[in-house]
Amino acid sequence: MPLMASVVLQLLSGIGCAIVPWFPALLLMKFLSALATGGTIVTSFVICMEIIGTEWRAAINFFYQIPYCLGHMSLAGLAFWFRHWRHLQLAITLPSIVCLSYWWLTPESPRWLIAIGKQSAACKILQKAANINKVENVDIPEVVRKHCLQQNFKKSALDHKPSFLDLFRTPNMRVKSLSIFFNWIVGGVVLFGMSQYIGQVGGDIFINFAVSGVIQLPAYFVGWWTINKFGRRVTLIYNNLIAGVSCLLLIAMLNGSAWVRVLLASFSIVGTSVSFMTVYLFSGELFPTVVRNIGVGASSMFARLGCIVVPFVVSLSSIKAWLPLVVFGLLPLIGAALCLLLPETAGCTLPETLQDGEEFGKKCKAKERNADAEAEAAF
Repeated sequence: MPLMASVVLQLLSGIGCAIVPWFPALLLMKFLSALATGGTIVTSFVICMEIIGTEWRAAINFFYQIPYCLGHMSLAGLAFWFRHWRHLQLAITLPSIVCLSYWWLTPESPRWLIAIGKQSAACKILQKAANINKVENVDIPEVVRKHCLQQNFKKSALDHKPSFLDLFRTPNMRVKSLSIFFNWIVGGVVLFGMSQYIGQVGGDIFINFAVSGVIQLPAYFVGWWTINKFGRRVTLIYNNLIAGVSCLLLIAMLNGSAWVRVLLASFSIVGTSVSFMTVYLFSGELFPTVVRNIGVGASSMFARLGCIVVPFVVSLSSIKAWLPLVVFGLLPLIGAALCLLLPETAGCTLPETLQDGEEFGKKCKAKERNADAEAEAAF
């Protein structure tokens, strides 16, 4: 239901942006459109994370980013073709009509249904999935019952009706939440900031913007490989370093050739793209099921806060040409340092309860880890 509500609001507010004749109404429509788009992005990602198995999480995170990359590339062509902003607004909004089909195509998350006590509804969805995948000789109600018993056994006083405050209520969750939120801010500021700044490095703005989208595609392939090879934390640290160092090197090349500036800006975008891809997956694995939508949604909100300040950061170039690059260079380096506070999540069991979330990343007995892994595999 939240996904469909976001899709409908995205469609209506996007059309509204193109037709309203009053500036205050345009601002309202833009706000609603951004709200709806954030809702579709976050909710669809959480659903993807919760309906797949452990071994497919990195892969689905990669495939989830591809449409964003294609949208980035196509925007340059649409902007070149539709020079009037109202026509461009309609061109980027009307494809949302296709998303209305999700009402029939997309199931509810079984994990979420189980977490809120709707086991029978979860069993129906899981049984349908088993039939489609031709999985036989599995007693789904019994598997769900054992899963619920295990989760109920682990529940504590921490577990109650979840809220945003639960992301900060306990020490371990607080550290992880703040570190993740800052890295989302870094992604919002640097990725979108450099996508805007690349128009100032020389050359055709349409070509530069298209290139900034094209180079993200191989970056996602690299990110997929590094996430599987080295884990989430190492991938996030090193790509933040690549993004930050590229921006700082760009300061020294402000008077250099245009192709060198475009190359360094591209390296920064590649590093930030992989970081953004990784922090998406990291967030989905760190936050427990009962607050995963809240956690990923709050993370996305912090990224949008970063995007809000991007035009002001880019405009600092009117004071000193190197000022935006200092901001874009230092933020990823700070983000990389904060990653040292985060646990590795590769191959882990997704935390379900608030107690799971607080204990996740702490040292625990191998027997408990193995029991959780076996339960996750069975589920």
